Amino acid sequence: MSNEQQDNIKRLVKDHWYVKYEEVGFPSIQKGWVLPVERWADFDPFILMAEDWFKRGTFSDHPHRGFQTVTYVIDGRLEHIDNAGGRDILEPGDVQYMNAGWAARHGEEGVGDDIAHTLQLWLNLPKHLKKTDTSYQNIYSEDAPTVDFAGGSVKVFSGDIAGVKGPMESVVPFTLSEISLNEGATYTHKLPETHNAFLYVLSGDMDFGENEVNLTKHGVATLSFNESGNKDMMSEFRIKANSRRSKVLIYSGTPIKEEIVPYGPFVMNTMDEIKDAYRDFHNGKFGPPAV
Repeated sequence: MSNEQQDNIKRLVKDHWYVKYEEVGFPSIQKGWVLPVERWADFDPFILMAEDWFKRGTFSDHPHRGFQTVTYVIDGRLEHIDNAGGRDILEPGDVQYMNAGWAARHGEEGVGDDIAHTLQLWLNLPKHLKKTDTSYQNIYSEDAPTVDFAGGSVKVFSGDIAGVKGPMESVVPFTLSEISLNEGATYTHKLPETHNAFLYVLSGDMDFGENEVNLTKHGVATLSFNESGNKDMMSEFRIKANSRRSKVLIYSGTPIKEEIVPYGPFVMNTMDEIKDAYRDFHNGKFGPPAV
C-alpha cells in the first residue's frame, strides 16, 4: 500500500478564475458562468456550468436532448416539474440529476417568493448514449454519505470517494463531492488519475494543489490530470483551509473526446442533429408541456 501511495500523482491547479456576474431581466435576477461554454473542450466531459439566482417563471417548461444536468441548490427552494408527472422540491444542499437523453421536457422553478440560487452543470453524453431514456434522480443532502476526518468532512453525491459510494446513478459515471473544512485543516482528495476535474469554492478561503493556489468564494479551478494514465490508479489533490466554514465542490469525469455542438437547450454531435431536435420538439415528439 505504501508503494502505491508513493506512486500516486499529485495534482496541481492548472487554471483558475473568479466567476463574473451580470444582472438579468426579471424574473431572472443574476447569472454567472462558472464554466463558460466556449471552453467545453478544456472541460470535457463537462460542457458548461451556470450559477443562477432566479424567481418563479424563469425556467418554466422547456426541452433538452443529448446531455445530462447536475443541479446543486445553494439557497432558496427549487421545484422540479417534468412532463412524466414528476414533481418535487429541493432545498439547500440537495442535488438533482437528470439524463435528458433523447427527449426531456421539464421546468425548474423558484418556490413561492423564494429566490432560488443554483449551480447547474451540463455533463455530456457520448454519441451512442444520446438516445437513452430520460430520467431524474433527486439526492437529498442527508442521504449522501459523509465521511468525517480531523478538521472537516467530505460528502459524496456521486462516484466512489473516501471509501464510500454516492447515491447518484448517472448514465456516464462521474464524481461529485462537497468538502467542508475548519480553519487550519488539510485534506487530500483522491480521484482517478485519468479524470478531468474542476472545483468551485462555495465559501471560505483555501489553498489548492501542490502549487498552493489560493481561492476564496466564487473561485473556480481546473486541475492537472494524466489523460493517458491508468484509470484504476488514484491521484491526490491537497486542500488546506485558511478560514472556518470553508466549503468546496469538486467534480471529475473521464473525457469523452467527441466533437459536440451545444446550441440552445440541446447538445448534439452535428448541426444537422440540432436541427432535428428543434424539428422534433416543434412536432410534439417531446410530449406535452411540463405543468
